[in-house]
Amino acid sequence: MRLTILGGGGFRVPLVYRALLDDPAPAVSEVVLHDTDPRRVAVIADVLARLAQGHPAPVPVRVEERLDDAVAGAAFVFSAIRVGGTAGRVRDERIPLSEGVLGQETVGAGGVLYGLRTVPVALHIAERVAALAPGAWVINFTNPAGTVTEAMSQVLGDRVIGICDSPVGLVRRAARAAGADPAALADPARADYDYVGLNHLGWLRSLTLDGTDLLPGLLADDRALGSFEEGRLFGAEWLRALGALPNEYLHYYYFRRETLGSVRDTGETRGEFLDQQQGGFFERAAAAGGPERAYALWERTRLEREETYMAHSREASGGWQRDSHDLEGGGYDRVALALMHAITGDSGTRLILNVRNGTTVPQLAPDAIVETVCEVTAQGARPLPCAPLQDAQLGLILQVKAVERATVEAATYKDRAAALRALALHPLVDSPAVAARILERAAREA
Repeated sequence: MRLTILGGGGFRVPLVYRALLDDPAPAVSEVVLHDTDPRRVAVIADVLARLAQGHPAPVPVRVEERLDDAVAGAAFVFSAIRVGGTAGRVRDERIPLSEGVLGQETVGAGGVLYGLRTVPVALHIAERVAALAPGAWVINFTNPAGTVTEAMSQVLGDRVIGICDSPVGLVRRAARAAGADPAALADPARADYDYVGLNHLGWLRSLTLDGTDLLPGLLADDRALGSFEEGRLFGAEWLRALGALPNEYLHYYYFRRETLGSVRDTGETRGEFLDQQQGGFFERAAAAGGPERAYALWERTRLEREETYMAHSREASGGWQRDSHDLEGGGYDRVALALMHAITGDSGTRLILNVRNGTTVPQLAPDAIVETVCEVTAQGARPLPCAPLQDAQLGLILQVKAVERATVEAATYKDRAAALRALALHPLVDSPAVAARILERAAREA
């Protein structure tokens, strides 16, 4: 079974390959890498070669220059592209900041700008997959994942599934903080959890183990809340007021003034940090040559990247450092592997995924992409019923979904009015005039 990775020169591709090497029941017989940057994909191929050294049966890897050659005949296509590179992310974040609003890769005006640039490329990929590998499943990790998955689903229907490591990381950290073994969550006979929303906009609203909901006790325990990332980000008082555990990205919504102040104080956006860090890595690795040096540089750079994740939000909430459990997270590589196993094994595994809504959130259109708990079989991912949304949760979901759909419309039809609507309606953009200026400047600097 062939797995094709689009964005094969991406920094986190080795995580996927390492998960494949560690897989006790391997199903992937070949990995194909495709990237528009030949230098980056050559460096990543070196890192993969080092990972494969000493393995008794390493998964073969090859690089394909042409998209069509890469996707033809694939069983799974993993899309993790970055249109415009890290330099594009720098612009997406800096332009909104110049207007006094947050600019983050997937949230706010920055996310809209990234979506406008990425959706046309994602649609082209979807069309080529539909033509050359109609039986393939597309696993989308390309950000903004909800918007991009929604666009690709117009072509691929239910055969595109979006993944993110934030929700499963939240569930595991919450279980550990509540005194439970996170491994028990894999047993649906013992464990159940209610997570619903959009990508980077969801809430964990119950966490049941052996018939007991652990969430009320966790929310009542200041010490336990202070032991994990989301508890420290949002604070015990606010979490108890919400009655739920928000996805970490909701910090941008609930504490936007504090986060904006932190970004301004540090003077460096996340995109600028990654542009410098990853640019330096690829330059040094390409110059050094060889798998050993490339791998050593990658491992060191990866750890630094994880340690600095969401640094501005952590600074805004007290300046604490991530611990080992925070660094573990959910592991999007493990989510992707679990999804592939669930489909090929027809197992009925439960995963939090980005899929078509159906009737899960009745107030949304059936084809709208939501992020929620799904049962995965050979037929794909089916969203499970969830408890009714609170008014505040529903209101935010509806508004941000309107932004996502306007972004897809604008990118698909080159519709400036839809692009303006997408920016101006976002909860983190406070003026249509600001939205218009952001849009105009982004067009000039594209």
